[in-house]
This record gives sequence, structure tokens and C-alpha cells, in this order.
Amino acid sequence: MSYLKKFKFQFLLFPLSVLLCSWIGGMFTSSGMSWYKTLNLPSWTPPGSIIGIVWTIIFILLTVSMILVWEKFKNNDQYRGLTVLFILNLLLNMAWSYLFFYNQNIFGAFIEALILEISVIALILGMWKLSKRATFLLFPYAAWVAFASFLTYMVYTLN
Repeated sequence: MSYLKKFKFQFLLFPLSVLLCSWIGGMFTSSGMSWYKTLNLPSWTPPGSIIGIVWTIIFILLTVSMILVWEKFKNNDQYRGLTVLFILNLLLNMAWSYLFFYNQNIFGAFIEALILEISVIALILGMWKLSKRATFLLFPYAAWVAFASFLTYMVYTLN
């Protein structure tokens, strides 16, 4: 019973939330792969295997970042706001896959990617005063979403 008292809910909550986001986003992505293969893509588009690896790393960093902040500031009102932002960010992440692959709305996905980037920057700014280490873990996420936004825009212009 002592072990259960020491169990920290966030060690389950954050990874499961991210896994659920990844799984749902993956379902949307899989549904549109045959359509995606018909698109004109920029020559510098990374292969799907690289994209999958990058997203896996980003999701791990996001999870660790949230756990680090939770450990120190779980009773802080600012942290509660970050948790809401974290959930919103995951929803936006799934929405991009829905818009791009499932709905085949490239321009809508581009606009949504810009909103996703804003949510990543908001997470970074919200964490900055709480934990620099947790904040730095999100920099690759911001860079990747900026790249993905530009790539989405280029796919839009080519099609």
C-alpha cells in the first residue's frame, strides 16, 4: 500500500495523454496516406520514417517537460494553466492530422499549424519562470512545428 501512496499520477497521466494524441493522430494520418502519395511535395520533404522518429522524440520531450514542471509546481495556479495549454496543444496536434490527412484540407492544416506553433510558444513562455530545464526541452518542438508549418504551406502552393 505504501507504494500506491508514493505513485505519482503524472507519471501515468502525461505519457498516456501523449500516447492517445499520437494514436489518434496516427489514425487520421493512416486514413489519408493514399491521397498523400498523390501530392506534389517539395524535394526537401523528409521521409515518413524520419517524421515519425522526430515526433516520437518531441512527444517524449513534451512529456518530460510537463512532468518536471509538475514535480515542482503542482499546486501553482500558473501550472494549472499550463496543464490546460498542454491539453489544448495535444488537441491541436491531432487537429492538424485530421485537417491534412483525413479532411485533405491543406490550407486549413497550414492555418492550424500556425495556431499549433502559437500554443507551443505559449507553453514555452508559461514554463520559462517555472523551470528553464523544462522550457529548453520544448525548443525542438517549436522548431519542428515551424518547419512543419512551412512545409505544409509549400505543399499547399504546389497543389
